Amino acid sequence: MIVRTGLGQDSHRFEAKPGKPLLLAGVLFNGETGLEGNSDADLVYHALANAVSGVTGHNVIGAVSDAMCAAGVKDSAEYVRAALKSLGKLKICHVSVSVEGRHPKMAPQIGAMRENIGRLLGLDVHSVAFTSTTGEDLTSFGRGEGLQALVLVTAVEA
Repeated sequence: MIVRTGLGQDSHRFEAKPGKPLLLAGVLFNGETGLEGNSDADLVYHALANAVSGVTGHNVIGAVSDAMCAAGVKDSAEYVRAALKSLGKLKICHVSVSVEGRHPKMAPQIGAMRENIGRLLGLDVHSVAFTSTTGEDLTSFGRGEGLQALVLVTAVEA
């Protein structure tokens, strides 16, 4: 059996002038300031696409996602779908997400984010883990300037 693990990271600053909604793993956080970015700036999906790229070696976030965005594709779930096309015979069996930021509070939305990630990857929600931390003022994320996501993906080929 072949097992591969990919690590993805992404970070975004909060918008200076609120206007864009805050989306994390496709979940809307009502009343929160959105993140800077030329797409919907869903940093969880960006980090997930990077983690899948860590498994396959085919980078999507960067030139591919920029071209998709320029063509009007702003939904970050589409970047994940583009990364998944390179899996070949590999199948994702587990994903673990960690988000750092002072706000918003993640706990009320963790179930919905796990469900969205599971649906996108074709996984049972029990194969999707999600944790968060405030960062205790130690980083710019912990001071409330933006958010950071780390994602670990495990894929197998039987």
